[in-house]
Order: sequence, then C-alpha cells, then structure tokens
Amino acid sequence: MHLHIEDKREKNLIIVIFLNFFIFTSELLGGIFSRSLSLLSDSFHNLSDTISIVISLIAIRFSKRESSYKFTFGGKRAEIIASLFNSIFLFIVSIVLIRESIIRLTNPQIIQTDLMLIIAVIGLFLNGISVILLKNFSKDSMNIKSSYLHLLMDTLSSIAVVIGGILMMLFKIYWIDAVLTLFITLYILKEGIEIFIKSIKILMEQTQKGIDLDKLKNDVEKIEGISNLHHIHIWQIDEKNYLFEGHIKLQNDVPVSKADCIRKSVEDLLNNEFNISHSTIQIEYNGCYENDLIKKHY
Repeated sequence: MHLHIEDKREKNLIIVIFLNFFIFTSELLGGIFSRSLSLLSDSFHNLSDTISIVISLIAIRFSKRESSYKFTFGGKRAEIIASLFNSIFLFIVSIVLIRESIIRLTNPQIIQTDLMLIIAVIGLFLNGISVILLKNFSKDSMNIKSSYLHLLMDTLSSIAVVIGGILMMLFKIYWIDAVLTLFITLYILKEGIEIFIKSIKILMEQTQKGIDLDKLKNDVEKIEGISNLHHIHIWQIDEKNYLFEGHIKLQNDVPVSKADCIRKSVEDLLNNEFNISHSTIQIEYNGCYENDLIKKHY
C-alpha cells in the first residue's frame, strides 16, 4: 500500500512538471506579445515551480536510498535540502519581479488584454489541475508541500491576472498590472520565507516544537530504577523522523539484563508519548559528574 502511494506521488509530480512547463511557455510568449508584466512574472514563477518540482522529484528518489557506510542515515535529508534550495530560488525570482514591478509602475505600458486574458485563463485551468494532483500528498511531506504551495500561489496569481485583465479592458487602468504583480510576489516571498525557516530549523537540528523537555525528563525519571536523565539531544532527520540520545543514571548497580529492560522502557516511553522513532541511550551508574539536562559545550 505504501509503495502504491509512493508511485502515485511520483507519477503526479511528473504530470505536474509537464503541465507547468506548458504553462511557462504559453505565458512567456503571451506576456511578450501582450506586454503584460503580470503574465511575464507568472510565467517565470511557473518556470521556477517546474524547476522546484523537478528538484522535489529527484529528492524523493534520493531519499529512498538505504543506509550505507557512506550515508548512515540513507538519503532521508534529501527532501529537506530540496525544500531549502526551492525557497532560496524563490527569493531570487521574487526580488527580480519586485524590481520589474516598481519600474513598470513608474512607466506604465499599454497591454493587449485580449491575449493576456486567454493565456491567463489557460494557466488558471492547468494550475488548478496541478494543485488537485498534489493536494493530498502535501499533507505528509514538507517537500511536496513546498511544491504544492508554489502551485497554489500560481493559481492565485492566475486569478489575479484575469481580474487585472478585465479591469484594464474595461477601465484602461494599465498600472494595475504592476500592482497585482507586486502583491502576488510579496505573498510568494512570505511563503518562501516560511519554508526557508522550517528547513533551516531541521538542518540546524532544532528540538521539535511539540516536545516539552521538562516533561520528557520527569516522565523518564519516573521509571523504576532511574535516578537521573541528562546530556540529551533531540533532532529531526527529516520532517517525520525524530531521534534521541541521552545518558541515564541508574539508582543501583544492576545486572546488564535488568539495565536493558530499563532501557527498553525508556525507548517505549519516548516512542509512544513523544513520537521519537529512534533512541540511543547510554546507561550509567557512576558515570558523568555533570547532570545537566543539556550539556554545555565550551
């Protein structure tokens, strides 16, 4: 069942890649001939989306690599790196479009709204299909979610271009093209910043937001035979898998078999209560002199 979902996810990504490249080509030519900056900006955003989705697809395939001597965690972080790269690429595109919007605001140009509207409606329809294809998969993967948000923003951009085209056709207010481009780009930039920050937090191995370290310490120390939990590290290898390592000081000098039962109790607690899938626990009796929960590195 899991393999079937993975195959469908990749198949949908490939379909979306072709749809977005077609949109890019159509909007690029339409923007050039109609002199519509919002259409041109939308075309380059679609190109950036196409590149982002290709990167996402490559990352998904790389993340399936098994653990090896060279990559002991396998390829699990590939999707996080893809999300980071996609957000940086989005920043660059956004800065260019903001600059072009400001230039066009100071020097509005007459736009062929008929051609602009036709291309924008085609883009809206195909972007809508792409959003539907990735919506369900975006709930379980930050990598897919970053691509999904790109496509959702494209759909909103297409709606804005259509509205702008109608306003220009009816009221001849050609500056609306640059204004819509500016607002769309600022919204895109905001979403990109959120993806960038989340990716950086995972790569910097920040403790998961929902984990209360004081509660974790108290719960572990309630297990029979444990005196103290200290020197812990908690981090994410990707958006789903959380890892833990720490030292546990025992109350008594017990046989290895008893210590192993205590270790297993800690692992079960961490997995069931804190969603930590992999734990490395160092058992001590007369071990560390420092018992701080977080060891300070000088």
